[in-house]
Amino acid sequence: MKKTAVIFLVLLLFLVGCGNEEAAQKTEQKTEQGPKIVATTVAITEIMDKLDLPLVGIPTSSKKLPERYAGVKETGSPMGPDLEVIRMLKPDMVLSTKTLEADLKAGFEGADLNADFLDFTSIDSMQVEIKKLGTEFDRTKEASKLNSDLTREIDKVKTNVAKKKKPTVLILMGVPGSYLVVTEYAYIGDLVKLAGGENVITNQKVEYLASNTEYLQNANPDIILRAAHGMPAEVVKMFDEEFKTNDIWKHFDAVKNDRVYDLDENLFGMTASLNAPEALREMEKMLYDN
Repeated sequence: MKKTAVIFLVLLLFLVGCGNEEAAQKTEQKTEQGPKIVATTVAITEIMDKLDLPLVGIPTSSKKLPERYAGVKETGSPMGPDLEVIRMLKPDMVLSTKTLEADLKAGFEGADLNADFLDFTSIDSMQVEIKKLGTEFDRTKEASKLNSDLTREIDKVKTNVAKKKKPTVLILMGVPGSYLVVTEYAYIGDLVKLAGGENVITNQKVEYLASNTEYLQNANPDIILRAAHGMPAEVVKMFDEEFKTNDIWKHFDAVKNDRVYDLDENLFGMTASLNAPEALREMEKMLYDN
């Protein structure tokens, strides 16, 4: 009887030990895997790559994404992510940008998805978000290095333009069929400011405004920058037609002096990204006719 009891006790301890070991392995595996993250924009995807973070979902884009995410499930366009696909991935966090929050927040909440909208309206705000991501996902070292690299390149441009005369600048953001005026609170406006330009639109707290050509003519900027949001070829044609057929534009000094520039959509997007230093260097060339 005693022998049977001893054998039973040994078996019980063995089973408990196996159970504890299995639980420990599962815990360790979960820790190693980390949180399941979906990045819904190209800029966020590139940042997550620099932070050495895996993703379970990436945006559908014609732009080349980091190699490490080859084969990762595509979740649709940044402005219209496929909520059903994202739900199937069972993410712990979905990352989008604050610029799209008004359009996407209700949908994410309705799909019971935990979403965070990152502020990429300026380089400074992007760097703040990078620091936060580093803290949240245990990548403080990588985030610090990334921000240091960005700051070093940006400071070079700021030093170059520090003593130069500040040109006045008008920024137009075009979509097929219409266009808006860009303030300093939008990303491209931030680039102009960092490159030493003065936006002719002041005392505004929004990113974009409806165009008033008579007011803009009175401001008479030294330079006009024309940006495209989607379908850039069509937008450039639209701008060319507008400047050709609307007589008011011929009175602008920027037009008279051939200081009207079309911005490359791949470099000058709606939100800040890791190509910000390159965009800032290009902005410097345009503002000072380098």
